[in-house]
Amino acid sequence: MLIIPVKDGENIDRALKRFKRKFDRTGTMRQLRKRQAFSKPSIERRAQIQKAQYIQHLRDQEEI
Repeated sequence: MLIIPVKDGENIDRALKRFKRKFDRTGTMRQLRKRQAFSKPSIERRAQIQKAQYIQHLRDQEEI
């Protein structure tokens, strides 16, 4: 649970902005979206390999 202390005289928009920033850093929404649909470990591994190949291809193009 996130607790954001609001100081006396502090603007509510500023406190809300601090809450949103802290909420994003915890990664709660990413974790919820990931849990919505199950994907097999082999498919996750394949996606990681494809991403690594793509990044390596970009780095190789950068060197040329």
